Amino acid sequence: MAPTPTLQRERSSAPGTAPEPGPGNAGIHRPRPAPVGRWALIVAGAYAAGLVASVLGVPAPYLLSSLLVGAALAVSGVVRDRLPGPANRASQALVGALMGSYLTWSALRSAAPAALPLTAVTGATIAMCVAAAWFMTRRGRISLPSAVLGMMPGGSAAIVTCADELKADVRLVAFSQYLRVGLVATTAPLAAYWLTSASPAGAPGRSAAGSGATGGLFHLVAGTQQGTGLLTLAAVCVAGVVVGHRLRLPTPALIGPMLAALAASLSGVLPGFAPTGVLQNLVFALVGLDVGVRFTRETLIRVRRLLPSVLAATTAVCLGCAGLAWLFSRTTGTPFTDAYLATTPGGINAVLATAVSSHADVAVVSTVQSLRLLVVVLVTPLIVRRLGRSRPDRSIPPV
Repeated sequence: MAPTPTLQRERSSAPGTAPEPGPGNAGIHRPRPAPVGRWALIVAGAYAAGLVASVLGVPAPYLLSSLLVGAALAVSGVVRDRLPGPANRASQALVGALMGSYLTWSALRSAAPAALPLTAVTGATIAMCVAAAWFMTRRGRISLPSAVLGMMPGGSAAIVTCADELKADVRLVAFSQYLRVGLVATTAPLAAYWLTSASPAGAPGRSAAGSGATGGLFHLVAGTQQGTGLLTLAAVCVAGVVVGHRLRLPTPALIGPMLAALAASLSGVLPGFAPTGVLQNLVFALVGLDVGVRFTRETLIRVRRLLPSVLAATTAVCLGCAGLAWLFSRTTGTPFTDAYLATTPGGINAVLATAVSSHADVAVVSTVQSLRLLVVVLVTPLIVRRLGRSRPDRSIPPV
């Protein structure tokens, strides 16, 4: 299906460093972005909601509460555009730096024996998503390329970007991707909290690092050298984004800083730079808002006829991944909470926030999620081209 002129204008106007398009911005005329001051108030409100949720003991409070705030604002029509690009890219870079800071030599050595199970779980997850997409096409009104791209577990930015090239409906792919991300981001904190509460206290693999506890309001990075640590963090983020774009990495604003932070952590000569405390909570609030504001009223109206089948397929994939997590846990001896977060189908930013908040083994979660992200981005175009086009999309009316 050829892209409409409106869609072509929107895609051509998006900067190369912009995050993935949301389900409401493909084929829909977008108003002018909200003023910076308005977004500042929204972010402050989401942070305040996270603070209240934290006091009430809500799991992953800043992520979950800001996601709900963003979704409420989007559905009610108060917010009609995405999180500003600079704020989104900054949050991705900071999340990437946080991920890379957990991948130490000891963490990589501990993950090495599980290389074969990790590969098997990644392959099984992709196969499960392709099977779910095939069953979706049996109900009609959706082409196999659109279904496969919509169900792929991760790499949303690259997946949505290549939808046109692979002759899929961008709007349907984007909605399916972010419905999955929203479902994972909403349920993962609750599931991790329940699993952690059910496990014995002091279970192996848990660490208080990255919990967000700090020595004061202005303790923004790990370590004692705050000024040097903040400068190091900024350098890691900027260098990572530049290198990510130069190497054409998937989601360069996330993966680039993660690799730069990995190199910095493995060097052992730089001061602590991982975001913590207020800075970490703010990053998680931005991640939650970015997911929540994608679910606009216009998007839900356009895909309402496909919503039940997409939701059912997404739920089936999530349950299947939980089964894979159980097998991975039994095979490798990894705590089930860590295995569950490592194998959830995408939503890497939200999953990392949940892992940090629940004191899971962030190194294991980051390693498995990052491996699958890279594999998904590399193999998905090959899978779609091999399967070929089945039937045209008739689920969403033309613009």
